[in-house]
Amino acid sequence: MRLGLLTEGARPYAGGAAASWCERLVRGLGQHEFDIYALGGGRHREAGVRPVLPPQVRRVRTAPPWTAGDAGLPHGRRARRRFAECYGELLGAVCAGAGAAGAGPDTSGDLADRFGSALYALAELAREKNGLAGALRSDIAVRALERACRAPRALCTAREARVTDLLTVTAHLEHALRPLSLGWYGDDALGAADLCHATTGGPPALCGLLARHFHGVPLLVTEFDVHLRTHYLTSGPGTAAPAVRAVLAAFHGRLAAEVYRAAELLTSGDAHARRWQERCGADRARIRTVYPGAEAERFAEADVSTLPADAYTLVWAGRVDPAEDLVSLLHAFAEVRLEEPKARLRIVGTPSGAEGAAYAGHCRALAARLFPGEPEADRPVSFEEIGRSEETRVSDAYAAGAVVVRSGHAEGFPAGLVEAMLSGRATVSADAVAVAEVIGGTGLVVPPRDPRALAQACVALLRDPERRARLGAAARARALELFTAERTVTAFHGLYLEIVSRCPVRRATPDAPRPFATPAETFVPGHWTGPTAPAPPRGVPAWAARTPSRAARTPSRAARPSAEETR
Repeated sequence: MRLGLLTEGARPYAGGAAASWCERLVRGLGQHEFDIYALGGGRHREAGVRPVLPPQVRRVRTAPPWTAGDAGLPHGRRARRRFAECYGELLGAVCAGAGAAGAGPDTSGDLADRFGSALYALAELAREKNGLAGALRSDIAVRALERACRAPRALCTAREARVTDLLTVTAHLEHALRPLSLGWYGDDALGAADLCHATTGGPPALCGLLARHFHGVPLLVTEFDVHLRTHYLTSGPGTAAPAVRAVLAAFHGRLAAEVYRAAELLTSGDAHARRWQERCGADRARIRTVYPGAEAERFAEADVSTLPADAYTLVWAGRVDPAEDLVSLLHAFAEVRLEEPKARLRIVGTPSGAEGAAYAGHCRALAARLFPGEPEADRPVSFEEIGRSEETRVSDAYAAGAVVVRSGHAEGFPAGLVEAMLSGRATVSADAVAVAEVIGGTGLVVPPRDPRALAQACVALLRDPERRARLGAAARARALELFTAERTVTAFHGLYLEIVSRCPVRRATPDAPRPFATPAETFVPGHWTGPTAPAPPRGVPAWAARTPSRAARTPSRAARPSAEETR
């Protein structure tokens, strides 16, 4: 089947946290054809970098955000009036009622229908007029937003919006609605796909909504980090004016509700993301949990049979970032040294940006203060950087340690913890979003930001090698069963077949056979392809009504001549 993969990021197949699993998905499903549509991509082309793509990728189309705003403006009085009506209707549904999807009783009622109808009307106008980016930045859009905020039944916080707030919200909505102006919805683009798979619930899912509206293409939405939750976390108090945050939260809530309503299936990366999807209005019956998975082959050598030579080494591996809370880890290791003077700590990772580099310098200075009087080469704490090109060395770091420690409270799926489990190492982890779900009793979980509890758990495992080996073996078995890349690819392949079998795309002039587009019974000669037979009488099986049985060929008992008549 032909799949339209809708991504967001600077490289195919996706950027950010979705990059690894999305790339494994495309390379693992060689029996399908992929058309990749990347929002925010294209920078790799400008830099002269041409990524090597597998043969199943037919084409890659990108929409850089810095050029998407140059689309056309609807000309003429009728077009402007039509835009003002549709955009005003959409903003009226946004500014009235609850701000979050699922938070109010009217989310599934008239307001949700108004929002959806106005959104698709704007999409049809954008298709006719070659884009709406200019109109979404115009004075018409600002005045429509002001009327919606000043309406009698509008949100109380939205009524306090000033001119600067209106301009800020207008700019954000223009950026969020840029997928309306893309030329991806023709018969030679997403209209030719059998299924659209959005790798996040944000703008890529909006592209899938439009493909579904124009061509009936079914939509699958994957959220390892729920888009609406991410918006809430990044737009807290102090980031913008209260009126701006209220209107934007309402808009993203309405859009999430429309995506969840229209998608055939939703997938989440863990139970935490699944609960957020349900809270934001998704139907529980249409949600599937699919873990991101990891490549088990990279960690095959670091099995439980290869015990480290130094049984007192703790290992931390990941991206150096304040969310990883290495400060608590260093304080915990100081207490570990008081109990076990032979213990050592290896911190293996690469700083994430300028903030990560500054945090790494702070951690080095803290380690020098906690363990003074020793040269840097002989300190019990070592810092090692690993570049992207040397990613396989992470498995060597896990193999050289007796216990793997995870001290962070970062959001998202703990992929590093899965890698440690695949290495067959006992783990001590601070309780975060999905840590307990991933560990499942095969490691120790302590409260976050608690150095003393972290130190006690590490000391307990360092002093008990049999328990370490037992937990490591159980962790590797659990990871191989639940968190491998092969399992992830197989799960998505099954979801693709499930969706297409239920929602086939029927085209008037198909250029090639489409899977499940025609029921298999139509290829069987006989009554399957003939005119529809009348319904059988009540109490008579359908097969008896269709088959010319012996009863149909032999007169009934009432029609047979009696014995006296035969005489």
